[in-house]
Amino acid sequence: MRNHTNEDSMGGAGGMDHAEATSGAEGMGGGGPAGGASAGPKSAEPSKSAGPSKSAGPSKSAGAPAARLSAREVLARLTDEGTFRPFPGSEPAVPAAPGAGPTGTERGPASPVSPSAPPRPAHGPPEREPTSRKHSAQDPASAQEPTSVQEPTSVQPLTPETGPISGTEPTCKPGPTSEPGPLSGTEPTSEPEPLSGARPTPDQDVMSGRQPTPDDGPLRWDGYGAARARATETTGERESVVCGTADFGGTRAVVISFEFRYLGGSLGRHTGDRLEAAYTRARELRLPVVSLIATGGSRMQEGMLALTQLQRIAGQSALNRAAGLPQLAVLRDPTTGGGWATLGAGADVVLALPGAQVGFAGSRVRPADADPSAYTAEGQLATGHVDAVVPPEGLRTTLARWLRLLTTTDEEAAPVPTAQGSGDLPESGWSAVRRTRAPTRPRADAYLDTYFDWREEISGDRCGGVDDGMRCGFGHRAGRTVAYAAQCGTATRPAGFRTAARLVRLADRLGIPVLTLVDTPGAANDAAAEQSGAGAAIADLFTAMADARTPLTSLLIGEGGSGGALALAAPGRLWATPDSYFSVIAPELATAILKRTPADVPRTADQLHLRPQDLMALGLIRGIVPAN
Repeated sequence: MRNHTNEDSMGGAGGMDHAEATSGAEGMGGGGPAGGASAGPKSAEPSKSAGPSKSAGPSKSAGAPAARLSAREVLARLTDEGTFRPFPGSEPAVPAAPGAGPTGTERGPASPVSPSAPPRPAHGPPEREPTSRKHSAQDPASAQEPTSVQEPTSVQPLTPETGPISGTEPTCKPGPTSEPGPLSGTEPTSEPEPLSGARPTPDQDVMSGRQPTPDDGPLRWDGYGAARARATETTGERESVVCGTADFGGTRAVVISFEFRYLGGSLGRHTGDRLEAAYTRARELRLPVVSLIATGGSRMQEGMLALTQLQRIAGQSALNRAAGLPQLAVLRDPTTGGGWATLGAGADVVLALPGAQVGFAGSRVRPADADPSAYTAEGQLATGHVDAVVPPEGLRTTLARWLRLLTTTDEEAAPVPTAQGSGDLPESGWSAVRRTRAPTRPRADAYLDTYFDWREEISGDRCGGVDDGMRCGFGHRAGRTVAYAAQCGTATRPAGFRTAARLVRLADRLGIPVLTLVDTPGAANDAAAEQSGAGAAIADLFTAMADARTPLTSLLIGEGGSGGALALAAPGRLWATPDSYFSVIAPELATAILKRTPADVPRTADQLHLRPQDLMALGLIRGIVPAN
């Protein structure tokens, strides 16, 4: 057997050393009792910007690493003060310091939202069948109470043993000796109360068929019980996740916070119990799920029983997705192994802290010659797997904004934007083309900044690609949420089409109307685009637009270059600005195909009937929007 060490022995595929992971990426300044005021309506709407920068350059922490935050400290910094209510079983295993935080449990009434917080979003009609896509405004305090989940067997008395466990080094290094043992936040309970939705897992010794000792788990892994006892003494937790409900800028959510100091935040059977119960509770309350992840992967000491928890988590996530409930993930340092491959990469919106290690393979199990930047938050952003890298001081506000956007549903179509450029119609086809291609013509950013009060962007196609010429996200407009996909005047690459399709499907599932802005000379036609699946990506976007049940609104704001533009146009709901055109092919290319001379390009443009008024006469658009 390979001799794994430290969190590597706990984290399976994660392969993450505790000291390596403590990079200071978890500063999370601001928020809660440990960092300032809660995010009210002003802080949740600071500007019209699209959020954090998309810069893919890796960040390096300067100076000594910051101390790792506990699961409850992370919650205190990111949630509204006094609103966290742990689920039964997620209370601390040791008495809490008096007066140090919220004392209720999730089943009790939630604390009042701060008067400065934005109004709680309307969540739509009552819960429907699993295929429903909308929320209900059910009060968490009045929902049916959970009834059953199996918690870990109580750990045995702590022992002074700190040496190797069955040929491995200690599994979890305790924090500094000056760190207080008890963690504040909730009242202690003598015995964890069960939650609904969890499937009992038999504590059967799979090696011999006999009941194992309470200490060492179902595989009778020598020293596993002692390691868990030390982890509980260090962290004050019974497991590697803390679950409950909390408010983020006034929006209620089910929250899952990982305790990395508990065996490297590894996923075991009882971790699966808690996660399944959390997802189930989110469906009962019609709430989004926010996962604050720091994990090395599956817990090796429980073998395949731990690994199969990934299937269990994925199944619960699929149920919440089918119920139309959003899922957000924050990638702390590290996020590797099965935690990344389920809770992280499987979320609707993925945010990451700068410098966090993110990847399926942890540091101990990667090829020796692997590019280390590929396993960072910045590397994952550059390849389309993360939506934004958010500085710690901005994370609280960003989470509140995202939750407000994704929980505000609407069945009415998005209003058509007004034209930002010239209000005069072109006299000829060629004049329409030339005016549209002018560098001074307003592009997508001008329309988005004018249309929205503020907005947040998604990034990447989740297949390894990013197209900066396709802007996708969700924006706040006069109390409503509108999803948007906007071409920026460049040739759209396969990653852009796939990102737009991802946006449309997410908005459709959540019941949020979509606005698309069409402006491209056409789909990218270079060899790299073909190798990346241009045809398949365009087909996927056509399908997503055709399948959407949520209302779609499209505005042609510039060039409408053939199928690459048409894929983003809503069938039967397309408008045009005066400084735009739409054509089956570019006039220059049509002239070449017809074996005409370059001097014939203007005549060919007229023959294509590509002007806005031509499109109106042909019944291809619903109207020409006036200038602002």
